[in-house]
Amino acid sequence: MFKPYLDDDMPRPGSQYRAVFISDLHLGTPGCQAQALLAFLRSHQSEYLYLVGDIIDGWQLRRRWFWPQTHNDVIQKILKRARKGCRVVFVPGNHDEFARHFVGHHFGGVVVEQEAVHTTAEGKRLWVVHGDHFDGVIQCARWLAYLGDNLYELALRLNRHLNHWRARLGMPYWSLSQYLKLKVKTALNYVTQFEAAVAAEARRRGLDGVVCGHIHRAEMRMIDGTLYCNDGDWVESLTALVEHMDGRLEIVHWAQTHGAAQPSTAPEPEQLAPAA
Repeated sequence: MFKPYLDDDMPRPGSQYRAVFISDLHLGTPGCQAQALLAFLRSHQSEYLYLVGDIIDGWQLRRRWFWPQTHNDVIQKILKRARKGCRVVFVPGNHDEFARHFVGHHFGGVVVEQEAVHTTAEGKRLWVVHGDHFDGVIQCARWLAYLGDNLYELALRLNRHLNHWRARLGMPYWSLSQYLKLKVKTALNYVTQFEAAVAAEARRRGLDGVVCGHIHRAEMRMIDGTLYCNDGDWVESLTALVEHMDGRLEIVHWAQTHGAAQPSTAPEPEQLAPAA
């Protein structure tokens, strides 16, 4: 068994988990919440750390270079975890697809895998995959995916200005892009179809569930008998999936308590709502 990672520069005690799953950090973009991510990593120790894709945003970095010190600090923090004995697995996504050329290699103790299977303390086998292969836009209309990525960046920039003034007025954070996603019916249909497709593939492989990212929507529910988990993102929702030592899974919402993790516990399978 791997020794839990203990940060030398963090106060103790911290939350101790068996596994932590994070994705869609989008390092290399102004939208990445690197400071919050560093605080999360310092406060959440684990035996396993899964980086479930879109960790570095190669799409944006090709257009313009953006790499502040905090983004470098995140990389150093992850590498330090690996050196301290944490099992760190990197499953590349579409934004960092360049790393798929290095599947099977180790970098600073971090192993790069096309996909992975994580077995929980309860013996549940979870398929770990970014999920972009189940995105019809990525696979069939790549130019549209690039256009959507640019529009998303624009929404994030507008969002930063809007929330700057909301904060000055004492109003809470509000996400323009999340609001648009929830209001546009086609976007809702896309999310539902994506979730169902990923869960169906995990079921076809004979696994108990799936952990993915890609759509920036943290979720945990049963879909036709298969546990679907999405760990969200570190651009807006600031969420992660964690496994307790006893095998229980939770979604941690870091932003809701400004640094005090507020977990959302997964109900028992019979209580989870089926896919719409």
